[in-house]
Amino acid sequence: MTEKEGAKTHHAKDEEKDAAETKVEAGDIVMVEYDAWVEDSKELFDTTNEAVAKDNDVFNEKMVYGPQPLIVGKGRLFPGLDEHMVKAEVGKEYEVLIPPEKAAGVRDPKLVELHPVREFLKQEIEPRVGLEVTVKNRPGHITAVTAGRVRVDFNNKLAGRTLKYKYKVVSKPTKPKELAELILKMSYGTSEGFDIEHHGKDFKVKLPDACKYDQRWILSKYGVVRDMRDVLGAETVSFIEEYSKPEKKEEPKEEQPAKEPKVEKPAETPSEPGKAPEELSAEDRKA
Repeated sequence: MTEKEGAKTHHAKDEEKDAAETKVEAGDIVMVEYDAWVEDSKELFDTTNEAVAKDNDVFNEKMVYGPQPLIVGKGRLFPGLDEHMVKAEVGKEYEVLIPPEKAAGVRDPKLVELHPVREFLKQEIEPRVGLEVTVKNRPGHITAVTAGRVRVDFNNKLAGRTLKYKYKVVSKPTKPKELAELILKMSYGTSEGFDIEHHGKDFKVKLPDACKYDQRWILSKYGVVRDMRDVLGAETVSFIEEYSKPEKKEEPKEEQPAKEPKVEKPAETPSEPGKAPEELSAEDRKA
């Protein structure tokens, strides 16, 4: 191989590497900015952009806006969006229309039911149109309230609707520790306070004190393990809970009152028997 041919080969490998870093593939975790609308009503139902949320009166102060981590090609997104995003390139903006069958599905009339008002009143719920409720562990929303009856739709609110997404893949992280942090954020809502170590395909996650007694963590950790196996190829995932014995604080010693200095009495001049000291003569004092 000539020097020129070698340079071409090296250049081709660099281009392949760059393409791999900028092209989204199934199983990747990517950071995405997006806005999502119901196509026919132009209703914005989801966004990562704070300004867009405010402009459309859907701003939620509890939401953290900005690029969000998504797992692509693993069935975690609407099928139509999942398929489109697998072909995306980092940094490029896209717009895609997703039909109902590849979004939230078609509406099923059998999932619309009537329930007595008393079922809700027993739970101290005042039924009203639009209210999201849970009936026998099934989430739904109230679509009508009549005399003694409440109509509940257990279809997804977006069922039967064509959706429009505008999105951009902002980055494609590749470092295992960073990917593990994103997995924690997706499953638990935050990666703050977690200490992650990995050696090959073995991952150790030291838990912060905040999640040791959090019921949400008990459910979230199974999703973390699943995603670390699927995305990172982890063979072992260990969660470490560390409990340190609190240091015993020494109680301050009570200060002892200062002792009064001992004052020595001046030595008395010896006197003759029967005489007081002041009665002694000068000669007696000299003696």
